[in-house]
Amino acid sequence: MRYVKWAFWLVIAVILAGFLHYTLPQQDIVRVVNTEVRRVDVGENSWFWAQTDVGNNPDTTNRDVRFIETIRPNGRPVVYRNEDTGWGWPPYFKLDSSNLQAQASDMISTRANPEWVVVRHYGWRNEFLSIFPNAVGIRPVAGPDVTLIPWLNIVILGALLVLVLLIRAMWLQFRQRTVDPLIEDAGEAWDRADAYADEKRGRLNRWLDTWKKKPGPRRR
Repeated sequence: MRYVKWAFWLVIAVILAGFLHYTLPQQDIVRVVNTEVRRVDVGENSWFWAQTDVGNNPDTTNRDVRFIETIRPNGRPVVYRNEDTGWGWPPYFKLDSSNLQAQASDMISTRANPEWVVVRHYGWRNEFLSIFPNAVGIRPVAGPDVTLIPWLNIVILGALLVLVLLIRAMWLQFRQRTVDPLIEDAGEAWDRADAYADEKRGRLNRWLDTWKKKPGPRRR
């Protein structure tokens, strides 16, 4: 039973970690090499796509999607989609995909004369599922070795930790004041009922003994 409990909490922790890793903003230092618009047929992987631009038909599965193609300092390519999140989830309230695409196009550079930028995004890149991280911001940086501190993630995770500790403290207080006394009262009531049942059984046994044939006097 103990292993089942630990396995349950491990699964919950993995799901929560995956959800936070997908949703929280991440930052990549890259070099923009191209921007384009592609016609995309959203199918079974629709969960990993945002939506059409605000004001367009949100129910269509075939739409134009903006993409930003980049290269990391180590030479590996990274492709981002550039979609509005609107008022849905995750709550980035991104409504300026067109402006972001223009900024990215203005930052295109070559290997001989690189211009390094930070792309802030959420989501994952998976070639097998054809999913792309969604870019939500872009800004220039001095070089590929700039240290990036995820202040927003630190604040969000700190707030979540405080919330979890607060809920735990409230639960422990509720359990101490309400649940434990109820359990203790139930245990005492059970003990009293058990003692009463034992007493009844004892009386019944004594009454049955009065009906038993008593041995007569011994003859000499």
